[in-house]
Amino acid sequence: MARTAVFLSPGANLAAAVDCARRADGLGYDSVWVTHGLGRDALLVLSAYARVAPRVGLGTGVIPIYPRHPVLMAQEALTLQEMTGGRLRLGIGVSHRPMMEGALGLDMGRPLEVMREYVAALRQGLGGRVQHTGARYRVAWQSGVPRLPSPPPIYLAGLGPAMLELAGEVADGAVLWLCAPAYVRDHAVPAIRRGRERAGKTMEGFEIVASVPAALTADRAAGMAAFKTELARYLALPFYRAMLEKSGFGAEIAAWDRAPRPDAMADRLAQGLGAVGDVATIGALVAEYRAAGLTLPAIRPIGFADAPHYLPTLEACSAL
Repeated sequence: MARTAVFLSPGANLAAAVDCARRADGLGYDSVWVTHGLGRDALLVLSAYARVAPRVGLGTGVIPIYPRHPVLMAQEALTLQEMTGGRLRLGIGVSHRPMMEGALGLDMGRPLEVMREYVAALRQGLGGRVQHTGARYRVAWQSGVPRLPSPPPIYLAGLGPAMLELAGEVADGAVLWLCAPAYVRDHAVPAIRRGRERAGKTMEGFEIVASVPAALTADRAAGMAAFKTELARYLALPFYRAMLEKSGFGAEIAAWDRAPRPDAMADRLAQGLGAVGDVATIGALVAEYRAAGLTLPAIRPIGFADAPHYLPTLEACSAL
């Protein structure tokens, strides 16, 4: 049976997002996911969701690794895993230089190498004991908890082929964001497969999650305008620009550079990355993602819970 997840972004009103999580649990979604974002902590938000949603899986998509030592990440993840009866899927990523270095003053080093080392230490931490000496982390630690829950699966965020290969090699899944179906098919899945093969593993059991931006609305112009406003902030980030250019949106990126305003953004770019309209339109994009190789499409209602299309999108898309 096909599974569908949902991203629930709290926005300005955490209580409204918690109510959406309760609804998602009753609607039969496989799991609810949350980004770390600029305001709230992802694991704490998930703990609030879990309190009202006793059935669904809980995913972070994703937590930046640099502000959290891998032992701290393991402790926090295991705590939530214990609280929720083993429902956590731990998505982590390197984030972006403007945030990690520019805003937080953290040295990212070589992100691919740092992530490889981080996962190695994190896996040990999730098992309760870390003995690790590497270029960035030197750890000798043991948990004081006598009986640990089962470790959550680790998913890596990836956009470029090298990070996606690493995900295939060392992780249990990958989390994709704003990747068009063609990019998933032609670049992401082959890169993950190369990583799996390098580790002597098949694709069996490896989860590939991607957000599917969607707005169920009769006011297509308003829904598309809201999505373009969201997209604008990603076009300033090098990792996303490189991925979108490789996806065939080079001309649209160049046009954006000449007129960097949401109302001037090319329709082709927005239409290639999200679905605005009726259920059939959203369902067609979900089907494209499944055909491209996703194992778990995650509906992401555009905007936040106060948007008029948010609840209708949440309620209509669980069975897609």
